[in-house]
Amino acid sequence: MSRERSPALPGQAPRMHDRLAQGGTATPQSLGAVAQGRREGRLASATHSNRSKLPRHRSIRHALQVLSLLSLGACSVGPDFQHPEATQVAAWATPQRAAASQAVDKAMQERWWEVFHDPQLSALSQRALTDNLDLQLATSRLQQSRAARQVITAQQYPSTSATGGYGRKRNSAEGLNDPSGNNGKSAFNLWEAGFSASWELDFWGRVRRETEAADARLEVAENDRRGVLLAVLAETAQDYIQLRGVQSTRAVTEQNLEVARHSLKLSQLRLADGVATDLDVAEAAAQVATIEARLPELQQRQAQLINALSLLLGEPPQALHQELASDAPVPQPPTQVAIGLPSQLAERRPDIRQAEAQLHMATANIGVAKGDFYPRITLSGNFGSQALQLADFGSWSSRQFGIGPQFSLPLFDGGRLRGVLHLREAQQQEAAVVYQQTVLRAWHEIDDQLTRYNASQLRRDSLAEAVRQNQIALRTAQQQYVEGVVDFVNVLTVQGALLTTQEQLVDSSAGVSLAMVGLYKALGGGWESVYPLQAPTPAS
Repeated sequence: MSRERSPALPGQAPRMHDRLAQGGTATPQSLGAVAQGRREGRLASATHSNRSKLPRHRSIRHALQVLSLLSLGACSVGPDFQHPEATQVAAWATPQRAAASQAVDKAMQERWWEVFHDPQLSALSQRALTDNLDLQLATSRLQQSRAARQVITAQQYPSTSATGGYGRKRNSAEGLNDPSGNNGKSAFNLWEAGFSASWELDFWGRVRRETEAADARLEVAENDRRGVLLAVLAETAQDYIQLRGVQSTRAVTEQNLEVARHSLKLSQLRLADGVATDLDVAEAAAQVATIEARLPELQQRQAQLINALSLLLGEPPQALHQELASDAPVPQPPTQVAIGLPSQLAERRPDIRQAEAQLHMATANIGVAKGDFYPRITLSGNFGSQALQLADFGSWSSRQFGIGPQFSLPLFDGGRLRGVLHLREAQQQEAAVVYQQTVLRAWHEIDDQLTRYNASQLRRDSLAEAVRQNQIALRTAQQQYVEGVVDFVNVLTVQGALLTTQEQLVDSSAGVSLAMVGLYKALGGGWESVYPLQAPTPAS
């Protein structure tokens, strides 16, 4: 029976019985060589074992490095937003016949309502900035947009959670395996605790596009609040100017009522002297009643405007009656109205800024839709402890862990993703057209308000001359009536014409101020000092 020798491992000395089998002699030197060989063999074996473990560690480390580099250098699918180009006007329109107050291309005053130099108007505007309910609603919508942005941007970060629990359990003897080893014959305790984390690697930029869209949506809400602020300021100024106009009209009506009553007394005296007739007295009394009939309507209009201002300031009805019931003149505009440069319009009007932000959001949503076509890769891991006995819970032998990537790739969805992409592209085209339309409408509104401002001044000046001539005509007619040259019908005709032109003059004076408010509203200024632009929030 033959015996085969096992060959020595590389780096290992021949064993002692092999040497003896070859006819060698066991000398001290040979024994030392054998011992040395055994030590070298153990060292070589350990080295070989350690080297076998290194590739696994290196592969994990290399995989993490590759994932990190891919995450940092990942691209964002979809089109990048470009600021749109819109219709531009080189200079403001110049009227053929210029009025006294003209618009000039100087720096526009941010708090434009203060150019009227009316302390009451400035105080009401300031209160509207803090107490108006529409502004509070717009602020609430802005806060909602900020919270929504926070929800979306959180997807860029890893999510972590911790779990723990204890349970007294008993498994079925006929069901799944019993982890306690009791085969379902008795209950057992189960202690568990762990920590888990997951992170979606945004290789294709889908989450970054969602964050970009959330930033644009936040900008939409910010400009919406600026637009509400501008509308509230303009409406406050318009209601206040109309209120002062109604009070001025009422004052003029009361003055004409005194004149009509004086004419009635005069006709009654002339009737007593036998100079006038009953017809003259009846016509004079009818004129008094006609003028008196205008006063209730003016008082009603005054109460409505005071209530409108109370609503703008968040106050109950008639809350401002004592403050605003006293008569005051209509605020007048300055000689020069600074309206800035045409090139600043897109930066100033909230609706243009809002339309641009909506276009930005629509463009980013295309990238989100395209990102859904690509696989989603998630890196997840967990580490914890599980034990049947509390004494073993937390020990090294009770540890459990898991780590690894996961991915999901849409294969077939019946065309849903492609339909969403087409929808987002169509929405972007619509947003682009809306932006162009918004800019074009802004230019038309400004041009109309400039024409209105100039025309209202020319009309006011002509009516002022008409009032002056009617006053002269009334004095002349009254004098000729006393002298018996003309009958009382002429006096009534001239007095009615004077009342009409006086009311028109008051309306036109208020119209000039209202036109200037409309011009500032069309220009879009007034929000800069209240809701200034902030530095853009970095996309985290």
